[in-house]
Amino acid sequence: MEAFFQNIGQWFVDVGTSIGDSFYRNLIREDRWLELLKGLGVTLEIALFALIIGTVIGVILALMRTSQSRLLQGIAGFYVTVVRGIPLVTQLLIIYFIVFAKISIDGVWVAIIAFGINSGGYMCEILRSGIQAVDRGQLEAGRSLGLNYWQSMFSIVLPQAVKNVLPAYTNEFVVLIKETAIVGYIAVEDLTKVADIIRSRTFDAFFPLFTAAAIYLVVTLFFAKMFRLLERRLARSDRG
Repeated sequence: MEAFFQNIGQWFVDVGTSIGDSFYRNLIREDRWLELLKGLGVTLEIALFALIIGTVIGVILALMRTSQSRLLQGIAGFYVTVVRGIPLVTQLLIIYFIVFAKISIDGVWVAIIAFGINSGGYMCEILRSGIQAVDRGQLEAGRSLGLNYWQSMFSIVLPQAVKNVLPAYTNEFVVLIKETAIVGYIAVEDLTKVADIIRSRTFDAFFPLFTAAAIYLVVTLFFAKMFRLLERRLARSDRG
């Protein structure tokens, strides 16, 4: 029985030593944890700038979709159909290898443009639903005050629509952060790509990939919490 417990104890020691060695090789040696942080910085840079571009495109398209012009509705509808009907990774490759094939441009900016264009299609539908949720009387009230259609939309309807769609907007940003994991296809060293590079150097997948997964989880939970706080503050201001 004593030998059995000694063997068990030795097994735990060996496992602990192996885990510690793996942790050191994958995260500490050659400051590989810094590489992961740099990859996280690239991931957030792409997601944040793409969110801005997608929001601008989404606002324009949503206003077109809810306008009284059939032509504008058709153009916006076509954009949304194309963007939502083609896989994001395919769009990324088309923009990198075809659109910018003969132009010297950083892969990060190609990713920002590709994700921004893609996000614009989803933002359009998010904002369109928010605009349609605003009572029609709000638009008519603006017109009665002497504002034209577009002035009424920008000054009265759109601000209310933004509050309505904030949870969906938050979700789109969280999705953007996670979707950036495919930028390794165009050799951009984001968080996922850096983790895979470390794995290829150490031939150990556990710590690099699980560390990247944990970072994604923490970051998305953090931003989701921030947006929820913003949503509550806006709700309190409405009640006040």
